[in-house]
Amino acid sequence: MRFRKLLVLALPLAIVGCGYNTIQTYDEQANSARSQIEVQLQRRADLIPNLVSTVKGYAAHEEQVFSEVAQARAGLLGAVQSHDPQQMADANAAATGALGRLLAISEAYPQLKADQSFLRLQDELTGTENRIAVARGDYNKAAQDYNTLIRKFPTALTAKVTGAKAKPYFEVTNGANREAPTVDFSKPATTTAPPPPPSKVP
Repeated sequence: MRFRKLLVLALPLAIVGCGYNTIQTYDEQANSARSQIEVQLQRRADLIPNLVSTVKGYAAHEEQVFSEVAQARAGLLGAVQSHDPQQMADANAAATGALGRLLAISEAYPQLKADQSFLRLQDELTGTENRIAVARGDYNKAAQDYNTLIRKFPTALTAKVTGAKAKPYFEVTNGANREAPTVDFSKPATTTAPPPPPSKVP
């Protein structure tokens, strides 16, 4: 009986000695970095309705593009709620593609291209994309550190006892392009220009 009591008392100390506290620290760092991705993805999703509204003011007939953007935004918001890095990466790639098609519309509408609200929203989206890239790098580094730690001896023993699992990386898994597509405004747009007004019969 006395031996069992000593064993119960010694077990927590053994776990701490095998890196339990270090595992928890690395886990918290990775979770904190993931939350920064979520903040920036949410910000990106929040900017989309204003951008769509601005574009609709000049190109209301581009319904297919607007529908694609709406679906991509819904997917992005759902992925943020899931807290799953791979789902967020896939949804972000889909949103990037849809936004690229939306922004390309401006080439067919010079007034939209010069609209100050449109230009401001473009700048805000670019800034958000840059922050997403930074947050992604920070998270993937933190996840790599954590995953490496729980595979090393002796912390691997503690990880097995406590049920610690490897963290997924923020990377595209659905076959989409890993590089964010760019919009080249030097090339003619592929969107359909608005039909000319009907001629008046004298």
